[in-house]
Amino acid sequence: MKILKNTLFFIAMLCIPTIGFAEEIVGIDQKIDQFFTTYLGWFASTIFYGVKVEDGVNFPLIVGWLFIAAIIFTFYFGFVQFRKFRLSIDIVSGKYTDPKSKGPGEVSHFQALATALSGTVGLGNIAGVGVALAIGGPGATFWMIICGLFGMASKFTESTLGVKYRNENADGTVSGGPMYYLSKAFKEKGHVKIGKFLAVGFAIMTIFSSLGAGNLFQGNQANAMIVQTFGITPGYGWVTGIVLAILVASVIIGGMPSIGSVTSKLVPFMALLYIGMALIVLISHYDQIGGAIEQIFTGAFTGEGVAGGFIGALIQGLKRATFSNEAGVGSAAIAHSAVKTKEPITEGFVSLLEPFIDTVVICTMTALVITISGMNNGELSGVTLTAAAFTETSSIFEYILALTVVMFAFSTMISWSYYGLKAWTYLFGESKVNELIYKAMFCSFVVVGTSISLSSAIDFSDAAMFAMSIFNIIGLYYLMPIVKAELKSFVDRVNSGEIKKYK
Repeated sequence: MKILKNTLFFIAMLCIPTIGFAEEIVGIDQKIDQFFTTYLGWFASTIFYGVKVEDGVNFPLIVGWLFIAAIIFTFYFGFVQFRKFRLSIDIVSGKYTDPKSKGPGEVSHFQALATALSGTVGLGNIAGVGVALAIGGPGATFWMIICGLFGMASKFTESTLGVKYRNENADGTVSGGPMYYLSKAFKEKGHVKIGKFLAVGFAIMTIFSSLGAGNLFQGNQANAMIVQTFGITPGYGWVTGIVLAILVASVIIGGMPSIGSVTSKLVPFMALLYIGMALIVLISHYDQIGGAIEQIFTGAFTGEGVAGGFIGALIQGLKRATFSNEAGVGSAAIAHSAVKTKEPITEGFVSLLEPFIDTVVICTMTALVITISGMNNGELSGVTLTAAAFTETSSIFEYILALTVVMFAFSTMISWSYYGLKAWTYLFGESKVNELIYKAMFCSFVVVGTSISLSSAIDFSDAAMFAMSIFNIIGLYYLMPIVKAELKSFVDRVNSGEIKKYK
């Protein structure tokens, strides 16, 4: 552990000076990209080890790992995401919140949901869908929706455990997430070493993922959108990075209350802005919606004209949906652990709304816009494809989308900074010094992300995030009977009137 601590501290110290002398280095963007391409490629290829299913197409085992888990949780809890959908909405709206209760926690149900959504409703919905459709065609959308619906059960499971086994710190803050329920719950069952191994492995991967999916990828696509929209000469990504780093630092210094406050205002605004823009495009081309939906369903099973055919559409749909909604990854459980509640299962109900909002609603709207535009011709990918699709309807959308992308990137960064921080302090202890080291490292990686290529950013981001799920889902399989007992107890008390609505 001491060697790991010193290594990560050394990395932080190397990253921090980047902000200071970036301007003096010629070709810094190219040098940073070369480093990441050279030294992190092996990590992505290892995590995404796949089985060859047909010529030129591999099925990544990690994708199946997540999707199968979501199916198992759905059946185990009796399709709870559909049966209790209305109850979930009532809880997040505060109808079951006792106004006189001062239970442990730092944020409300809505703020916890907004924070978790700010980490998922982001560039995965814009750039991620663009990547999926560029490779897997319109049919990838169908599998994104299916993955999102089943993934609701995974979110329900992990978030319930996150609240149940969280730590309540002396200063009133809380720390929770998979690293805590893996270590504490396994200890209760007499498997201390196994639980500790899973918890430490998850925490390490969370730190990597916070720097990758929650940072590098976000900064990369925000900068790409700015460059494309305003015609800026490539090679000055570090300038965008410094500005974003300053904005991120101004929020994360205040901790979870500050993050929850910002995201509860920013997420609804940016989501409504993006959905409104998509609705305008769809209404303007209402006569093409039927054809687009037909392409989505037809392409899901035939995959004509796309890489890998049916398998290509399936893989891209599942992969990008999981990257977008993070169901089974365990990240959202960290945010939901900070909620003010005495009933762990209530936050499980709240969290299952995330994949529905993120994937079923927003990702589907993005896919429809891209399909209707006809821009998915193999020449563009990622955020540039989505931008071109919106701009095809009106040139003003290019600028609105640029603003939306930057807001999405910013909100995701501040949420993931909290996830990574909790993993960091789990490993190295709750102290102001440890928090400062992590936050400085995180802000430095914002600059790195704006300076590397999309392939480097997305490969490392995917790999780190999916690696988290290896440790998390093993724990969820073992601990899901605990969640089932919590579910039965809460539902019985609601039905008997012991737990009642306050609004």
